[in-house]
Amino acid sequence: MIEFWNTHQEAIIYAIIVVGIVLFLRFLTRLLHKWLEKRFIGRYPNEEPSTMHLVQKILNALWVVLGLLALAFIFIDEEQYKAATQNFYLVFYLGIVAVITLVTVSLVQTWFKRTINQRSAENQDITSYKFLRYIAIFGVYFIGALLILIAFESMRSFAATALGGAGVLAVVVGVASQEALSNLVGGLFIISFKPFKLGDIIKVDESMVGTVTDITLRHTVIRNYENKMIVIPNAIINKEKLINYDLGERMCCQWVEVGISYDSDIDLAKHIMREECEDHPNLMDHRSELDKYNNKKKVLVRVIGLDDSAVTLRAWAWASNFEEAFQMKCDLYESIKKRFDREGISIPFPHRTMVFKEKQLEELVGLNKEK
Repeated sequence: MIEFWNTHQEAIIYAIIVVGIVLFLRFLTRLLHKWLEKRFIGRYPNEEPSTMHLVQKILNALWVVLGLLALAFIFIDEEQYKAATQNFYLVFYLGIVAVITLVTVSLVQTWFKRTINQRSAENQDITSYKFLRYIAIFGVYFIGALLILIAFESMRSFAATALGGAGVLAVVVGVASQEALSNLVGGLFIISFKPFKLGDIIKVDESMVGTVTDITLRHTVIRNYENKMIVIPNAIINKEKLINYDLGERMCCQWVEVGISYDSDIDLAKHIMREECEDHPNLMDHRSELDKYNNKKKVLVRVIGLDDSAVTLRAWAWASNFEEAFQMKCDLYESIKKRFDREGISIPFPHRTMVFKEKQLEELVGLNKEK
């Protein structure tokens, strides 16, 4: 035993020191994590410090890996010493870069989250902040990835060029597809010119109507009235002609169109439609003071077409917003139909005239006789 100690004394002492340093670093990491976690929970009791937990796990794993690499120096010869040293510093560098990247991303997310919550409480527009949050997080991860690439000699020239400033744009343009770039540019245009923002109700076409819930670097998300999420690439929605029901004044004019038969009383039908509209609770009085002085009706009803089998009437009814206007339209179609039935106003429906050839008619008559 004494002979073994005398032979490997330096290696044993070195191993004990390495293990002690690893345990001490893990202990310091634990203390620092508890202290930061306590302060975080004290200031923000409703938030989970998930980033702190992840950083602690990365640091603990890093200390163990570095300790094992340091212990490996005991068993290598002088020829392998240089390569082992390089590997040791490489692992240390990668671990520190990963920790700094995660911490920076966490700080960026936290700042944007609190700013967004504050502006939401003040009923201010948060669209720009949500979009800029994606750009900032992407930028931090992008720089972190480039710093990691610098550590590898084969990728060093590529990363140095990208970090050079103008090279960043060249790298992105060379790597990204045209579609991805067009979506990014489309998102920047949406944020800059604000054709719509988060919370607005927009209509792209008859099948895409809903509330804007998110605008990312690639796409815009709309929640329709079936509670389904519609994902539209920014490049597409940026080119479409859309209706924003919340841009400017929110009052919405709803057309209520009904066709009546030619032998029905037009004046009575117009009177019924006007009364039903005026009785609906969602109706807004859109008249000017001059219109009220001149005793103009709240709801304008006119004949807009003499079609093949119907006289088409249209009522212009106003509501405070798109949701109430849509609800009012559905209710009015039902109430007008019931009122027409009671007052004897008929709504025509399509008729089909079937012409049979003589032979077919005889066959049909024969079948009826047999029955």
